[in-house]
Amino acid sequence: MQTVTEQKVERTTIEYVAYSRLIRSPLNVRKKAPTGIEALAGTLAEKGILQNLVGHEMKGRRKQPKLGVCAGQRRLAALDLLFSQGRITKDYQVPVLIVSEGEAVAASLIENREREDMCLADEALAFRLLAEEGKSTGHIASLFKVSEMVVRRALKIANLAPALLDLMRDDALDYEQAKVLALADDHATQERVWNDALNAWQRRPSELRAAITQTELDARDNALAKFVGLDAYEAAGGYVRRDLFSDDQNAGYIADPDLLHRLATDRLIELSRAISEEGWQFVETRTRGDVMEMMRYGRLASTTRTPTKQEKTELAALVAARDAAQAELDAYYDEDGEEDEARYERLDAAVTAAAHAVDRYGERFESFGADDMKRAGAFVYLDEDGQVNIERGLIRRDDAPPAPGDGARAVNATAGQSQPPKDKPLHGEKLCRRLTAHRTAAVQAELIRQPNAALAVLMVRLIPVVFDEVYERQYSDHAVRIDVHTSRDALVSNADDMAASVAWKALEGERAKWARMLPKRTDQLLAWLLEQDADVTSNLFAFCVAATLDGISGADRAHPINELANVLNVDLATYWQPTQASYFEHVSKARIEDVVREAVSPEAAADLRGMKKDAAAAAAGLRLSESGWLPEVLRNREVPEHRIHGYNDEEADEGGGDTGDEADADVTGEATEDEAEPI
Repeated sequence: MQTVTEQKVERTTIEYVAYSRLIRSPLNVRKKAPTGIEALAGTLAEKGILQNLVGHEMKGRRKQPKLGVCAGQRRLAALDLLFSQGRITKDYQVPVLIVSEGEAVAASLIENREREDMCLADEALAFRLLAEEGKSTGHIASLFKVSEMVVRRALKIANLAPALLDLMRDDALDYEQAKVLALADDHATQERVWNDALNAWQRRPSELRAAITQTELDARDNALAKFVGLDAYEAAGGYVRRDLFSDDQNAGYIADPDLLHRLATDRLIELSRAISEEGWQFVETRTRGDVMEMMRYGRLASTTRTPTKQEKTELAALVAARDAAQAELDAYYDEDGEEDEARYERLDAAVTAAAHAVDRYGERFESFGADDMKRAGAFVYLDEDGQVNIERGLIRRDDAPPAPGDGARAVNATAGQSQPPKDKPLHGEKLCRRLTAHRTAAVQAELIRQPNAALAVLMVRLIPVVFDEVYERQYSDHAVRIDVHTSRDALVSNADDMAASVAWKALEGERAKWARMLPKRTDQLLAWLLEQDADVTSNLFAFCVAATLDGISGADRAHPINELANVLNVDLATYWQPTQASYFEHVSKARIEDVVREAVSPEAAADLRGMKKDAAAAAAGLRLSESGWLPEVLRNREVPEHRIHGYNDEEADEGGGDTGDEADADVTGEATEDEAEPI
């Protein structure tokens, strides 16, 4: 039995009939109200009806019966609109294929169900033909009721090589890949990049983009481009490879990095001259801030004046704008549904700009003594968002000699005995310290958000000391140093890439916030703390406890900081990514291949065999940068065993436990090793 769509619809000659004879047929299977009628009406008014309607005679006593339109409902609605606007008359001639009433349902279903959307490649070429006829992008956009950006993007797709357009028609090249290939203006480059991508992973949009723009800078992620601006760069003669498929106004690729750097440097030098006029001994400029360099300088004590009434009002307005921007970003985080990357970037940029405006305004309340300024200086540099930062009151000083190691490892009583050879560890001491520094920063970043957890962490450290009669002869290693040592210097000294990490930026952002709020003199601290609300002191407490965490270790082993990481559910993949700089350049080529084999595939690892180590490290970094893979050091969440040395009264009554001499020997042995390297 044939289905309705398989029934043969008898075709008769298409007739031109007056518009006044046409009405909507009750046999039209599409019941949903049509959309886009105004745009279609504009097209019909300019181009006429290019595709006939399908109708059947309606039953009635009229000499000339009405025709019920069973296929072409949108076109009929557009004609109705044109008639109501007086743009056509009742006798306007409309092409109609007339079928029998029995065939009307079949004709309607075939019209609506078997229609095929136009291929994107063909649609783009059609737009180009209109442009070649002399039609402007604005005219084409108004004709089809779309934005001019949609037309420009279609014309960009139409500029693809004919062979690539054929691949689009055959669904061998998708739209996302086509958008990236369209970044190249010449067909030869487009085809070369596509044909060189032999493996499936190489044809990912991100890989194709990297192949086209390998010597160029992405303006969206480049601080210098944000600082200089694409307009200024182009005005100076620079070329930008525009990305028309991004809504970001800074979307594009800088072809002349040297020119961009020169423009940025010239602007920074101009800004530094104004700072120099304030009376500083020296003013340094940097196109990128260096945390390690800043930490080598001392700091002048400053005074903070009380703002005027007008300044308070202006500052309050800036703070309100910052809070509103943050609230909008928080609302985005709370929404359900798919992520909108463009919207997120816009909201995040607004928060950054608003916070920067508050910080810049607050700088006017800080002042330094004129005599002090003659022996100090300032740094003018750019942050990762291209914002100008000015650090005043820096004092040059010689690097302090390293303090004598108070944790020198004691000689073990068994040191003279022959030891069996140890297997070479998978990661050396230096790399372990580098990776565990990132682990420490990640746990710190999580802990500062949970004051209750920070309180518990400190209490776990305090209670056994205060109630020593309860916990005597028990020993547990801890991540918190109760004598209050911060691990900030150790983090950056053990991991030279720490400044670029997510955790470090969060920690430094919090540090800067509290530094602005705290009084400048220690004798004012107690009174200030007593005046604060509970939420202020609890959050400050959490930050201070987090700053004491020290989880840096020279070996991959159980560590007490893992207990915190487990309790806080820290996802280290959020804070650390495997890249060439962060991991692969620090391990052997064989290890690189092993990691790629584990995280990607044996085929991907095989591709690395013919490469030199640097090239293999770079390739591995590209393939794994967003994979979530972690080295064994960071995957290890093992917690040291909590030992109870000796025995308590209950165990003595039961006759269990070791002898006193054995217990004391165990305590001595454990304490010697762990106290030598506090962690």
